[in-house]
Amino acid sequence: MRKTVVARIPPIPGQSLGTPPMADSPASVVGDTPVLWIPDVCFGSAGGFWANLEGHNPGGIKDRPALHMVACARERGELAPGRAVVESTSGTLGLGLALAGIVYGHPIILVTDPGLEPLMHRLLTAYGTRLEIVDRPHPTGGWQQARRDRVQALLGEHSGAYCPDQYHNPDNVAAYEGLAREVAQQVGWVDVLVCSVGTGGHSAGVSRVLREMFPDLRLVGVDTISSTIFGQPDGPRLMRGLGSSIFPRNVAYQEFSEVHWLAPGEAAWACRRLAAARFASGGWSVGAVALVASWLARREPNDTRIVAIFPDGPQRYWSTVYDDGFCAEHGLLGVVPAQDPDHLEHPSERAVDRWTRCARARCDSSSICAWPCLPPAIRTTSAASTPGRGPGPWD
Repeated sequence: MRKTVVARIPPIPGQSLGTPPMADSPASVVGDTPVLWIPDVCFGSAGGFWANLEGHNPGGIKDRPALHMVACARERGELAPGRAVVESTSGTLGLGLALAGIVYGHPIILVTDPGLEPLMHRLLTAYGTRLEIVDRPHPTGGWQQARRDRVQALLGEHSGAYCPDQYHNPDNVAAYEGLAREVAQQVGWVDVLVCSVGTGGHSAGVSRVLREMFPDLRLVGVDTISSTIFGQPDGPRLMRGLGSSIFPRNVAYQEFSEVHWLAPGEAAWACRRLAAARFASGGWSVGAVALVASWLARREPNDTRIVAIFPDGPQRYWSTVYDDGFCAEHGLLGVVPAQDPDHLEHPSERAVDRWTRCARARCDSSSICAWPCLPPAIRTTSAASTPGRGPGPWD
């Protein structure tokens, strides 16, 4: 039986899903990204899912929040003309902020770490950004917290500088309303939305709008092993673009029906399968999301409409995911995911090192702690890695 739809899908003001308009600003070519049917290339079943190809934006999915956060800050008077924008990034938001800097006339200072891919380093420099590379991880918050600490220092050095703070800024979430409405117009209805989770922006923003139209929507989160977001212990992470060493406030914990953690080799395998079968692939987040969406398509009834968000394309990953030497060095070649994920009853049950699923992503507690099942050590460490915040992912 078809799921209940309570609202007619409204048109997107000023946008058309027909012939793209001529543009006089690079910001005008952000959005109206296509969706592509992806048959189950991972398990060979008769199912499949719709993939939203955000890599068709000039810089990827984070063009949307970068432009929106800068525009909102200017409107509120938080960012004066010509003042610097300073932010931490593992890459994709950096491209979006470079675009916003060109559009609105702001110098962009990006704080990143040694894991930034060579192509991204060169592109960001070519786009006029200034890069600051931190040289050591934070003792408890890893590279992510080390970058955020350097951002705070830079804000003190540059008068009137503004930090979008993508992890905690609600403008990041609001920026995805247009994407949600585009997807709804294109596919008609959505039963299951599959999103990678890093800052939590697009999973929260897209699901919030879609659930207003489709109340029975299920949101499935995809994370990396050694990420603290959903209660696993922190550790070194090879994959970039998803996962976190802190608890971003933008993660809508209560909205998730389930969460999956994947290892790098599993995501890389799915990326390459996608590329060979559909000529539509991307980086770590795309591979991880595609594997989970394919598994859901195999298990769900035939009329279930699954939409997966592909945040970027494959270009920046030529030296990692698509490099046999890199993959061999990190033990990723020859990895074939299991037919089904391992299973956890609680996120704190054990540390995972392969594809694993937990159906307790949503908190059932009314107390201040969103994860009462977490051991105190995990809760304490996670809180300490985010200065000025309470002890966990509930604010």
